[in-house]
Amino acid sequence: MTQTAGNSRLSLVLAAAMFVLVVDTSLMNVSIAAVVKDLDTTVSSVQSAIALEALVSAAFILISSKVGDLFGRKRAFVLGLLGYATGAVAMTVAQSLTAIIIFWAIIGGLGASLLLPAMQSLIHGNFEGAAQKKTYALVGAAAAVAAAVGPLLGGFVTTYLSWRVGFLLEAVVIAVVLSQIGLLKDVPYTGERHADVVGAGLSVVGMGGVVLGILVWQEGGESVGLLIAIGALSLWVLARWLRRRHDEGKVTLLDPDLFRLPAFRVGISGQLLQNVALGGAMIALPIFLQVKLEYDALETGLSIAPLSLTMFAVAILAGRRAGGRRASNIIRTGFALTAVGIALIVPIVPDADSGWILFVPLVIAGAGLGLLVSQLNNYTLAPIDDERISEAAGVNSAAGSFGLSFGLAVAGGILLATLSLAFTNMSNASPVIPSTQQQQIAQTLEDDAQVVSNTQLEKLLAGEPPAVQKEVLKINDDASDLALQVALLVPILAALLGLFNAFRMIRLPDIEPSAAVEAAALG
Repeated sequence: MTQTAGNSRLSLVLAAAMFVLVVDTSLMNVSIAAVVKDLDTTVSSVQSAIALEALVSAAFILISSKVGDLFGRKRAFVLGLLGYATGAVAMTVAQSLTAIIIFWAIIGGLGASLLLPAMQSLIHGNFEGAAQKKTYALVGAAAAVAAAVGPLLGGFVTTYLSWRVGFLLEAVVIAVVLSQIGLLKDVPYTGERHADVVGAGLSVVGMGGVVLGILVWQEGGESVGLLIAIGALSLWVLARWLRRRHDEGKVTLLDPDLFRLPAFRVGISGQLLQNVALGGAMIALPIFLQVKLEYDALETGLSIAPLSLTMFAVAILAGRRAGGRRASNIIRTGFALTAVGIALIVPIVPDADSGWILFVPLVIAGAGLGLLVSQLNNYTLAPIDDERISEAAGVNSAAGSFGLSFGLAVAGGILLATLSLAFTNMSNASPVIPSTQQQQIAQTLEDDAQVVSNTQLEKLLAGEPPAVQKEVLKINDDASDLALQVALLVPILAALLGLFNAFRMIRLPDIEPSAAVEAAALG
């Protein structure tokens, strides 16, 4: 086999690994109702597992990058694949939510945190020149295609086969990738071999505390404020710790001087806010479609497809045809379109009897997100010199993953909390429901709000008078509408904050990214 043929095979292998990594979450989003039914759990619990997986990836990505440096990038890549495969296999046989949380969210999330930085280094070390650029482009394209077709692919498999089959196919792809691992040569690390253990611990506690506090709140747990406060305090202490260690000339988890660069600071902020908006929309809409409209996974995937497909198409076009336009202006337009598109959904929710009514707003929001995807990575990494590009790319990835987990947790939590509260208040205020039954019905709806569609509700109300049944079903509709409208405020607010942040970008001078930066952004 020629060297060129081997390089081409290796490029495809790495692209396949990235495809599985990205398509995984899409599969879970469109399969929420199916997972809830099969495991006899709640929408809230499944949504928490999705947010937790993104959180684990975000919290450990900086640490995992150092693990790859110290113990071998190829070894870290293999361990990451095995972690992801463990989660995928567990999903094919899981009989409880606990198994999903342990094997898919935690072990799979750790696998993702090992895979991403290791893949970046391995591409850089296994390819040169045009072959390296081609591989970065292929891996980036695989991620983009997975994000675009993930909802459709996951919806089709879940509807006509089973949501478990989708994860089984992921495991098969990973097995194929591992079978070709001999093509991959390790890339030695020649830098500092000490680790900032305290910094690593603070980063995990900081990001974990904030998001876990939100997840505990939506599950009705205690110590919510304490968890969030511990998280916020840990992040503040981490910033002080990194600065002190850096001033003393000691090894740090990440270089705090990166944040002295204005373009990097606002770029990281934009990356985080973009992913908060994306995460919020991609959890609130599937829950609404599957609970309120009682859509199956394929119908859900088709309804969300205008967002993901438009995002993919616009990202490709804007990346190629930005011309002389400033990246900051494109980013500003991206956040504006995202805010407008999602905001247009809010007033039409009460009249939504089909997912297709969301088509135009989702195309607008998808166009905005596509513009952001095409520019934000390059903008953020442009001021970084080649020696620090890998570290900066890791921080960029961590910010994106944390934003995604935060958006998933907050929007999902607010949707379900609003649903529960609205059920209670509307039931208690109803003149149709007898006062002797109000508390009982309100409590039933509050307990089951996360899973009750009108069809399910009719079964629960079989023994009630027709007038009461009709009233409760109306309450169910109104509460579902209100819950989605309130939850959508999360991505709207994130997009508006991103728009404000983009005006700060415009005041900064443009920086032309180097070839190494463009490669890292693609990776």
